[in-house]
Amino acid sequence: MDRVSHILVVDDDREIRALLTRFLGDHGYRVSAAKDGGEMARILETGQVDMIILDVMLPGEDGFSLCRKIRSTSSTPIIMLTAAGGEVDRIVGLEMGADDYLSKPFSPRELLARIKAVLRRTVLAGTLSLTGKDSAGARVLVFEGWRLNLARRELHSPQGALVQLSAGEFDLLVAFAEHPQRVLNRDQLLDLTRGRSAAPFDRSIDVQVSRLRRKIENDAAEAVMIKTVRGGGYLFAANVMVEK
Repeated sequence: MDRVSHILVVDDDREIRALLTRFLGDHGYRVSAAKDGGEMARILETGQVDMIILDVMLPGEDGFSLCRKIRSTSSTPIIMLTAAGGEVDRIVGLEMGADDYLSKPFSPRELLARIKAVLRRTVLAGTLSLTGKDSAGARVLVFEGWRLNLARRELHSPQGALVQLSAGEFDLLVAFAEHPQRVLNRDQLLDLTRGRSAAPFDRSIDVQVSRLRRKIENDAAEAVMIKTVRGGGYLFAANVMVEK
């Protein structure tokens, strides 16, 4: 029997917690709920969580701070719930390491679609690596001494150190490494990483690129691998080799 994905909803609104617990449960997920960071920490200590739905506005420690703490030790996918029209909140959330965001008020069905998209990139990849049924999933992409293992969803530096990437950062790097020496605009990158088009003035890809540069470039301000193409998008300039 397939393992049921476990989703943790962190929101101080009791009605939202109840709604999402019921709605996501009806769609086959195991759901835990927490009203603040303290309850979230206790749930995380008790077992594996496959995704966290994290509200920005929480009593005590806010969602940004909690996201940063989670991301410092874990690559568990995080979808942040932000205030309506809160572009700054969305950008800050991505800077803290969130994988996606959704503005309140939101449609539970849209949240479900986002959850499925993110889990498809993480849970399914892990399943394929365990079964060995997908030869493409066994590839390792090598560039400038870096090793990107698609099956294990791991990035190792030229010195052999494991580099912590969020799910969104990993998928963005895969998109670049699978399309080297090619200009990719924001719409194309969003489609490759999230399976959806960019909203007008969506700058989430720019934030993810900035975070990724800080992790793989010697000097993020003078990027040599992920180059900005004025008016066009981004180009992954490294030479990429494929190992089986």
